[in-house]
Amino acid sequence: MSDPSHAAIRTDIDTNDVVLFMKGTSQMPQCGFSSRVAGVLNYMGVAYKDVNVLADEGVRNGIKSFSDWPTIPQLYVTGEFVGGCDIITEMTLSGELDTLFQEKGVEFDAEAAEKIRSANA
Repeated sequence: MSDPSHAAIRTDIDTNDVVLFMKGTSQMPQCGFSSRVAGVLNYMGVAYKDVNVLADEGVRNGIKSFSDWPTIPQLYVTGEFVGGCDIITEMTLSGELDTLFQEKGVEFDAEAAEKIRSANA
């Protein structure tokens, strides 16, 4: 039996190029990990939909079974699960996130991405 929240999750992922399932919102994250990923996306000027898992217990539990990933936040780009905080941080610092966005046609500020790398070098 499939989780009823999966349909709503699928709709969000299918109708938005970038979706961040997080605790809180892009403007008011409710945990450090969500804050870090939202901060990267915000700083890089990426347009994304934030889904506050704290507002819906079904989505909060459903996203974990949907992706088979146990933690939140979770980032999806053009329908594909990319990862959580550690993976996004690593991809940002290595430049892999830039490459992914370029390949998927997602607009971002490459100069801002470079500033993040410089500040963490």
